[in-house]
Amino acid sequence: MNGEFRMAWRNLWRNRRRTILTAASVSFAVFFALVMRSIQLGSYDHMINNFIGSFTGYLQVQHVKYLDNPIIDNSFNYDTSLIAAISSLDNVVSVTSHLETFTLASGGTQTKGVAVIAIDPEREKYFSDPEGKLVKYRISDESVRKLQDEGLIPEKVLDILRKNADRSYSSLKRLELELGLDEEETTLFMPEILKHTGFANGYLTDDDDGVLVSDRLSAFLNISIGDSVILMGQGYHGVSATGIFPVRGIIKIPAPDIDNKLIIMTIPAAQVLFDAEGKISSLVINLTDRSERTIRHTRNRINSFLHDRNITTRTWYELNPVLYQQIKGDSQGSLLILAVLYFIIFFGIYGTVLMMVSERRKEFGVLVAIGMQKGKLRRVVSIEMTLLGVVGLLAGMLASLPLVIYLNNYPLFLTGELGNMMEGWGWDAIIATALPGSYYCWQALIVMIMVLLAAIYPLRKIRKLKEIEALKG
Repeated sequence: MNGEFRMAWRNLWRNRRRTILTAASVSFAVFFALVMRSIQLGSYDHMINNFIGSFTGYLQVQHVKYLDNPIIDNSFNYDTSLIAAISSLDNVVSVTSHLETFTLASGGTQTKGVAVIAIDPEREKYFSDPEGKLVKYRISDESVRKLQDEGLIPEKVLDILRKNADRSYSSLKRLELELGLDEEETTLFMPEILKHTGFANGYLTDDDDGVLVSDRLSAFLNISIGDSVILMGQGYHGVSATGIFPVRGIIKIPAPDIDNKLIIMTIPAAQVLFDAEGKISSLVINLTDRSERTIRHTRNRINSFLHDRNITTRTWYELNPVLYQQIKGDSQGSLLILAVLYFIIFFGIYGTVLMMVSERRKEFGVLVAIGMQKGKLRRVVSIEMTLLGVVGLLAGMLASLPLVIYLNNYPLFLTGELGNMMEGWGWDAIIATALPGSYYCWQALIVMIMVLLAAIYPLRKIRKLKEIEALKG
């Protein structure tokens, strides 16, 4: 067997061009398939982190009727011992209480239905971290006009600012990426830009009677820091819930659909507003491991020490069935595209194999004529094809690793019209990848199956080979 392996390896490099072309076709297929799948899985992870990890959590303890009828009547009483018990479980990162409902919000002449989430401000820092999402910079027509009047900023940079008017940013990095200034321009003009676009903001204290308003909602209601917003809705057991609340801060939510309709307040203030003393709608739980097995295992552990039959634990799949089905459906569509890609590449490999068999027909005839058994020749050819597949596979996987790891650590933020378009569709404008995982193994398996299928043709040709005809050819 060792001799057959050496013979196969030497045969590969007798015709370097053919070997390199075949291995390259395999490696390119693997490279593009891995990168495409990694970007897709990375977008799912990013989506889950934005929607699930920051809002609904991976698990929620809630009233059994709350999922089908999410009204404040379906809230429940709790004590801190339940939070302590859940926090002690493996894989639990954070546990925080929420009181969530819907109401009307009014600012001046504008009114809109909004989602109200009441939080524990300190505990929430370890969950959705609204303090980290506070708007720090906002480009307005007024700020651009002041920069123009000062005459310190060139017209080229002012045009970029005008294109991004009415946009808000929760980090300096995002603002710099959006403007796209080079290093020299950043050094010269950024301090002046920050002076005029800086946005004074505030957060909630534990007993605060104010609210945080999402950025797009604040623009719709035409309210800002220091203004007041009127909330009107229905409280616990049908009581009227109306109140006027000062705006403490404006937050930028990565998910545009949520950014259009979110108000955050403290749990004590919400309990007074909705006459729900001591009530919460859910305990929101984040985990270290997002696998379905871990989520379901933790859910069963929590349910085991819930003594109230009216309270249960639900997974994010149950809480967000539409999002879950969208991810599953999109994943299946991507797998279909991968299948088409591999189908095309398979015929590229198969065409190369046909060429190889045609070129080496006389060689095969000579080898059989001088005494090599057809079984041994077939094994040598099989080893050649396997080595071709392995070389192409390893080359594709190694080539994809730097790009996958880099985009995972340093995601690509989309700016300009493309970024705005993606946000308009409800997606965060970012391209990130998932770290190598089981999908790498699946791609390797698929490629090897393709190579082995392509090897069937030369093996059949060798089995049916007639030495005299081959020598004449």
